[in-house]
Amino acid sequence: MSLYDDAVLVLKGYGDQPDLRQAYLDHLAEHPDGLWKPCQAGHITASALVIDPDAGRVLLTLHRKLQMWLQMGGHCEPVDSSLAAAALREATEESGVSGLSLLPGGPVRLDRHPIPPPCHCHFDVQYAVVAPPDAPHAVSDESLDVRWFAYDEVADVADESVVRLLEATRARLTA
Repeated sequence: MSLYDDAVLVLKGYGDQPDLRQAYLDHLAEHPDGLWKPCQAGHITASALVIDPDAGRVLLTLHRKLQMWLQMGGHCEPVDSSLAAAALREATEESGVSGLSLLPGGPVRLDRHPIPPPCHCHFDVQYAVVAPPDAPHAVSDESLDVRWFAYDEVADVADESVVRLLEATRARLTA
């Protein structure tokens, strides 16, 4: 199965945010290259919130270009077999944490946000991954810092999209 086919299946199976989900599907229908960074109309990205549920904390990265605390994530690559694989790869690369495991149930949220030209939009498919207890982390080339934050600290350091992702992740954990 191609990454494009996987993305369509994942999005069709995603049960929340119906209007936004349809916008993602419409984008892919209109742009067969809509998974890739060169698509100037916008492209699908995959991200993952790294969590340590036993300690009640999340690992965020201080993004080098945006200078904001965010979840790990980025562009799909030809080596990615699925959106989930892309999110897991990005989370591993940007956190330096080995042994991450995807939270079951598929994407946790969708978040469409503007970015500077030449592209104009990221259609982010957001997952959550669980870190092994006391796993060491590292700062990647894309980050200025990587740091654990208690759940109740996230709203003080990150934007609303990260807060919503954390809330949806915590709801998934208790479901």
